[in-house]
Amino acid sequence: MNALTYATAQLIRVLPRERITRVMGKLSDISWPQPVGRAVVDAYCRAYNVELDECLKRDGFSSFDEFFTRELQSGARPLPSDGGVVASPADGRIESQGPVDGRRFWVKGRPYSVAELVGDEREAARYEGGAGCVVYLSPRDYHRVHAPVGGVIRSVRSMPGDYYPVNDIGVRHVPNLFARNRRVAIALDAPEASGFGRVMVVMVAAMVVGRITVSCIASRDVPFGYHEMSPPRPVEQGEEIGIFRLGSTAVIFFEPGAVNRWEALEGPIRMGQPLARRTHKRGTDEGEG
Repeated sequence: MNALTYATAQLIRVLPRERITRVMGKLSDISWPQPVGRAVVDAYCRAYNVELDECLKRDGFSSFDEFFTRELQSGARPLPSDGGVVASPADGRIESQGPVDGRRFWVKGRPYSVAELVGDEREAARYEGGAGCVVYLSPRDYHRVHAPVGGVIRSVRSMPGDYYPVNDIGVRHVPNLFARNRRVAIALDAPEASGFGRVMVVMVAAMVVGRITVSCIASRDVPFGYHEMSPPRPVEQGEEIGIFRLGSTAVIFFEPGAVNRWEALEGPIRMGQPLARRTHKRGTDEGEG
């Protein structure tokens, strides 16, 4: 820890984080004159090295929110051809990956309660002895979240929380950061034959994240509480399941034996690239579980 990061962390603690987040969310929705929008987008792209070549639109965005949540062109991201491979749900950087130790998952040397992250003790029990992964989305990244495997969305749980930043300073200086922030847990059940079981994608909000939307709930922000999909919402691997309205982090949990090998190590990753692999059927002597 150096003096600058410590001072920044202390400043973050006293800032009105929720108020700042809501104001920025409202500002991002305001329609802007095209010359203003073009200037803001150009400046942002230069500052964060954003490339728009793969995007459905490269200019003419009506607001900052439309630019930030920009869509990709169809086919811009090829998906794994192997049915035993999990695809990354988002662009970003893999910050942590490894086993779930009991019902704890370790991120940067700090233990997190899986129950707090997913919002339910019984749901957390599914992942005891399983595996987890954290993908951090930086300001330059594409901010839509996609299904890592095909199947059905069984439920969505929306949880209130704080709005601490999830960058390196937040991770280092805010205890239990991901479980303290507002988050939305999407339960995706893969077909039984696939061996992936239930994959949980937890979208974690952060300071300046105005809201989180999911594809199966018709609301500009997911209402707090438990939402069971009746009937369950079918999704294919790579299909959009949620959007961060300004950036943050995705935490992905797998049941025991669902994945046996990481295909990507800590570092940059893009949506659709191989993330993990199931090398054996679950419950066999060869595989885990």
